[in-house]
Amino acid sequence: MATLDLFAMPPSEDRDHLDSLRAQLHTLAHQYYVLDAPTLPDAEYDRLFRELQALESAHPDWLTPDSPTQRVGGKPLDQFAAVRHAVPMLSIRTETDTESTGAQAFDTRVRKELELLDTDASVEYVAELKFDGLAINLRYENGVLVQAATRGDGENGEDVTQNIRTIGQIPLKIGAPTLAATRAALPPEGARSALGRPGGGTSLSTADVPQVLEVRGEVYMRRDDFEVLNEQQRAKGDKSFVNPRNAAAGAVRQLDPGIAAQRPLSFFAYGVGEVAPQAVGSLFATHMQLLQTLKSWGFPVAEQTRVVHGAGELVAFHQNIALTRDQLPYDIDGVVYKLNSLALQQRLGFVTREPRWAVAHKFPAQEQLTRVLAIDVQVGRTGKLTPVARLEPVFVGGTTVSNATLHNLFEVRKKDVRVGDQVIVRRAGDVIPEVVGRVASGSGVSGPTPRQPYVPNFSLPALCPVCGSAVVREKGQANHRCVGGLFCNAQCKQAILHFGQRRAVEIEGLGDKLVEQMVDANVIRTLPDLYRLGFGALVGLERMADKSAQNIVDALEKSKQTTLPRFLFGLGIRHVGEATAKELARHFGGLDAIMDAPEEVLLQVNDVGPIVAKSIRTFFDQAHNREVVDQLRACGIRWEEGAATSDAPKPLAGKTFVLTGTLPTLGRDDAKDMIEAAGGKVSGSVSKKTSYVVAGTEAGSKLTRAQELGVAVLDEAALLEMLK
Repeated sequence: MATLDLFAMPPSEDRDHLDSLRAQLHTLAHQYYVLDAPTLPDAEYDRLFRELQALESAHPDWLTPDSPTQRVGGKPLDQFAAVRHAVPMLSIRTETDTESTGAQAFDTRVRKELELLDTDASVEYVAELKFDGLAINLRYENGVLVQAATRGDGENGEDVTQNIRTIGQIPLKIGAPTLAATRAALPPEGARSALGRPGGGTSLSTADVPQVLEVRGEVYMRRDDFEVLNEQQRAKGDKSFVNPRNAAAGAVRQLDPGIAAQRPLSFFAYGVGEVAPQAVGSLFATHMQLLQTLKSWGFPVAEQTRVVHGAGELVAFHQNIALTRDQLPYDIDGVVYKLNSLALQQRLGFVTREPRWAVAHKFPAQEQLTRVLAIDVQVGRTGKLTPVARLEPVFVGGTTVSNATLHNLFEVRKKDVRVGDQVIVRRAGDVIPEVVGRVASGSGVSGPTPRQPYVPNFSLPALCPVCGSAVVREKGQANHRCVGGLFCNAQCKQAILHFGQRRAVEIEGLGDKLVEQMVDANVIRTLPDLYRLGFGALVGLERMADKSAQNIVDALEKSKQTTLPRFLFGLGIRHVGEATAKELARHFGGLDAIMDAPEEVLLQVNDVGPIVAKSIRTFFDQAHNREVVDQLRACGIRWEEGAATSDAPKPLAGKTFVLTGTLPTLGRDDAKDMIEAAGGKVSGSVSKKTSYVVAGTEAGSKLTRAQELGVAVLDEAALLEMLK
C-alpha cells in the first residue's frame, strides 16, 4: 500500500480527508465497542488511526476534542475540578424486599398516586437492570463531548472528562451521519422486543441532537475484564481490587488518564439530565422512546430493557433477571422500574428528592459476612498452591459458600486475614467465591477489627502437602508451585479431570470421585494410562458395578475421536485456553507444526503474546510432554488435520450465531466449533446484533425472541450449506 504524502495534498483535500477519517473511525469504534460487530481487522483500524494522527500532526490547528485520537491524552492532574450539575443527579428509592411483593408494592403506590381504580388499565412501565457501577453525567454541546462528571452528592460532582474519554463505548461526538445506519437496526417501540413494546412515539434522527444534551448512565467493569485485571495485579505483587465496582470507580477517579486508559471500562446509558433549548417532554413522549433515541445516537443501552404492564409483568421481569443474573457478563444488584410516560412522571414528581415514579428492586447480596475457621492449601493442575479459607457456611450469590479462595500468600498478607477473623466473602456469577478482606470495626475505631487473642500470620509450607516435593516461587511471580509434576497426585488428578472435561476430549462419566479413586489406587498415573484401562481394572475398583465399568470403557473409546483444538486444550498447557487452542489449530492446521514452531512463529497467531508463546514452547520442549502426546496418539486418539488456515477465507466472518434446541446430527459443541472455525461467533443470547439463530427440535425462548426481533432462523441443513 502506498504511503500517504501529507504535504503533497492541497489543504482542502487534507481537511476533507481528515474529516472523512474521523467519521470512519467513529463508526468503526461504535461497531467494535457498542455493537460488538467489527467490520475491519484491527490492523486496518490501526492504519487508519495512524493516518489520522499524521494528518493532525501536520495540521495541529485542526485538532479538536472530539477526534478519535483524543481518547487518551492530557497530563496527570493534582486534583479534580468541581462540577455543579445543571439538573441534580438524584437517587432512586430502593425496595429492599427482594420478593415479588416488592414489585407489587411499587405498582400499588403508583396506582394510588395516579388515583386509578381497580377496574382501570394496567400501568405501563420500563423495566431496566440496576448496574453495579459508578453513575456518570456526560455533557454534549453541539454534539461534542465537553465534560464528564461523577454524581458526587447529587448537586456537585467531579470533572473526570479525561478519564471518561478513554472508554470506547462512549461517543466523543454524536449526530454524525455515519451513525445513522445504526438506527435502522433498532426495534420500533410498538414491537415487543429487546427495547420494549407499545409506548408511542418514534426516535429522533441524528440530525436532531439538541444543542445541549446530558446523557446519564453507569460506568462499570465486566467480570472477565475484572478477573484479568486482578490476575495482572496479583502477578505484579500489587494490591488486587475488591470487586468490579470498586475497580471501575478507582479507574474513573484516577488523576493520571494514562493509568485510567489501562483499566477496561464499559458504559450503559439509562437517562438524560439537562436538554436545551427544547424540554425533554417536547422531544419524547416516553422513557422508552428516550432510550431508543440514545441508542440511535450511538450510546449502548442494555438489551434486557423492557416495556411491561402492571404488577404481574414487573414480578415476571424481576424473577427472570434473577434466574439469568449469573449469566450476565457484568454485576447487577437488582432491577429498576420507571413509569414509561414522561407526562405521568412529571405528574407524580418527587418526595424527599426521590422520584415517586421509579424504584430500584434489589436482589440478594453477592457479598456477605462470615468467619474464617481455618486456612487450608490446595494444589492445582499446574502445581500452584492456593490458600483456601474454610468458612462458617453463608448464603451468598444464590448458593451456600463454605470455602473461598485467598489466591496466594501475598494476597493473604495484604488482606491480613487470619483464622478467627470476620471477613467479607464475595461470589458473583461463575466466579469462584473469594475472601475480599477483613471486616472494619463497627465500634468507631478505624481499621480492621482487633484480634483477641493474637493469631500468627499464615505461611505456605516448604514442601507440597500432597506429595512432599519442594515448593518454589518463580522469580518475579506471586504464586508458589509444587515441582512434583505428575508425580504429585493432586496435579495428576487435576490434569486427568481437565483432559476429560466436556470442552476438552470429553470422557463421559469421568468425575472427581472416580479419578481420585483410580489415582489413589495407582491404577493410572498419566493421561495415556486412561486408554490402557481395561474392563477388568475398572470393575476391580471398589463400588464399581459391571455396567458402570463398561460405560467408562465405551466413553473412553468414543473420546478417541476428537478435534485438534479440544486435544490441545486438554493437554493443559499453561495460558492456553479454549480460544487460544482454536487459534493455534486454525493457524497451523496440524499438531506437529505447533509442537515445532519457534516462539517468533507462535507470536504470529491471533491472541498469542510473548507469555503464551513461551509457555507453549516450554511445554513442548519437555521430552516427557512429547512422550505423553506420542503415547496418546498410539492409544488411538485422532482428529482431522488440514492445511494452515491463517490466510484461508472465513465465510462466516463478522456473523453472530445463537444455537437453540436439539439439532438432527450435530451436537451443540460440534456446531459451535464449526461456526468458529469458519470465522463466526457463537453467542448465548439473542439480540439485534444476532445474525442467525440455528434452531433444532424443542427450541424454546431463543427461537421466540428471534422471531420477535426479525432475526433470520436456520435449520441444521441451512447452516451446513453456509459452512460450505
